[in-house]
Amino acid sequence: MTEAGNDLQSRWWTLEAKLVERFGKKPDMEAILFLIGVQEFGDIKEKFGKEQKQDLMHVAVCSLFAQSGYYELEKVDEDGWPHFKQLKALPVMNMIEQENFLKDHVLLYFENVDF
Repeated sequence: MTEAGNDLQSRWWTLEAKLVERFGKKPDMEAILFLIGVQEFGDIKEKFGKEQKQDLMHVAVCSLFAQSGYYELEKVDEDGWPHFKQLKALPVMNMIEQENFLKDHVLLYFENVDF
């Protein structure tokens, strides 16, 4: 693994450890995206339906990639849901590169929200 890859992995393990400390179990990427989506949506409910959970994960991905200029917030609708506009295409990557790209953006997000 490259030095950058090692750094990403150790930063990821540190984040996972903090999340375990906070929530009592290690979250997978879906759970992390859901958490970010809820944070961005700002309305914490007892229960979200399956479709709402998918929408929240979509909000999370757009919010994450907005940090790098791939998306921007276009508007928030009357129900409080953010809507994003894609500004540029995401780079073409293999599965491992995609995962690392996403992890890097998740780490940046948690650094920016002072987790």
